[in-house]
Amino acid sequence: MTAPAPIVFALPKGRILDEALPLLANAGVVPEADFFDKASRKLSFATSRADMTIIRVRAFDVATFVAHGAAQAGIVGSDVIDEFDYADLYAPVDLDIGHCRLSVAEPADAVASGRAARESHARVATKYPSLTRRHFEKLGVAAEVVKLNGAMELAPSLGLASRIVDLVSSGRTLKDNGLVETSRIMPVSARLIVNRAALKTDPARMGALIDTFRELVARGKAA
Repeated sequence: MTAPAPIVFALPKGRILDEALPLLANAGVVPEADFFDKASRKLSFATSRADMTIIRVRAFDVATFVAHGAAQAGIVGSDVIDEFDYADLYAPVDLDIGHCRLSVAEPADAVASGRAARESHARVATKYPSLTRRHFEKLGVAAEVVKLNGAMELAPSLGLASRIVDLVSSGRTLKDNGLVETSRIMPVSARLIVNRAALKTDPARMGALIDTFRELVARGKAA
């Protein structure tokens, strides 16, 4: 009998990765040595499990790879899941890591003067256009979204936008750039995601993977 194809597991570059690796190790999944070589340009890696490989991509791309079945599972922030809202994406486990929040931030002087609060239209810099528009629609503010992939904090000072929507952890970066957090759109944590079709066609392996992560999270909370 032919062995089933390896499960492709997508991991995000950036803030979640360091917290996700110990969780994966506890699940019996350890990437090959090249994964930890900062000089390596590889994106796909063998693991300690013969039936699983890891790919390392941008956080937004994790959701895309899994939703379209190029990867069968992955770890990504709930911000990315809610931004794309892919029908083929199933997020069964909150991994209780990668905690932060998606927030609106504005220049401190605009907040102090009350100018921003009187606006019925706002130009907002963000990499979350869908979540941003939904948030401001609820407030009755027409949001013109300027899509940026980084350096969001520069937008207000250079006149590109009057405010930003971005992930906030400590708030230090906002403060250093003369911004203050004015509202919170949503709390964010990392989730295990799986492709719905893969779960239907390979229920034994995908179900076992989900159960393993559920047990690890429950064990961590009980510790």
